Amino acid sequence: MKKLFALFSVALILSGTPEFNLAKPFLDKIEKEYGIYAKRRAVALVQMMNEARELDEISKLEKVNDFFNQTPYASDKSVWGTSDYWATRLEFIGKDKGDCEDFVIAKFFTLKELGVPSSKLYMTYAKSLRYNAAHLVLTYYETPKSTPLVLDNYNYKIFPATQRRDLIPIYSFRGDELFKAKQAQIGKIIPASTRQERQWDELVITQRKE
Repeated sequence: MKKLFALFSVALILSGTPEFNLAKPFLDKIEKEYGIYAKRRAVALVQMMNEARELDEISKLEKVNDFFNQTPYASDKSVWGTSDYWATRLEFIGKDKGDCEDFVIAKFFTLKELGVPSSKLYMTYAKSLRYNAAHLVLTYYETPKSTPLVLDNYNYKIFPATQRRDLIPIYSFRGDELFKAKQAQIGKIIPASTRQERQWDELVITQRKE
């Protein structure tokens, strides 16, 4: 698996009027590692991104949120055999299940590739009053002073934070500060396997001319 991950560094290539694309060698590797259905999910992701690329930012949020919220929730223990594992987007698509951190990471990288500025995207730790548990959501700020919109895997619809009375925000950090947050042990303990050089998004999605 480590050899596969080493090949999946982020690559975003722009040329003319671009469309998103997954190269066949990477699709073949996904199929070999996770199976044919994982390959189909990766293709579906690219199709969704091509449908969303010309949309306004709010519509992109809705497309991406709806796509990943089709994935079943599962604890890290049941998927990875450990109490805390932050999966990459490739791993999340490959396993077709994950916990709240996995949803947030996948949504963040997809929106970033769709052109939503990372400065508008924050990962927000909160307490879920409904489940009486720590929770992670992705929040979007149209402007620095805007009320953030909440992208969540508990509530599938996107609402302003002021309407999410079931969540008590605790701490927010920029998506680009993901590893720094893990180093600081925000929310959960960092697994021993985590290293600074780990690539959080190992799924290569390029752009090419139509």
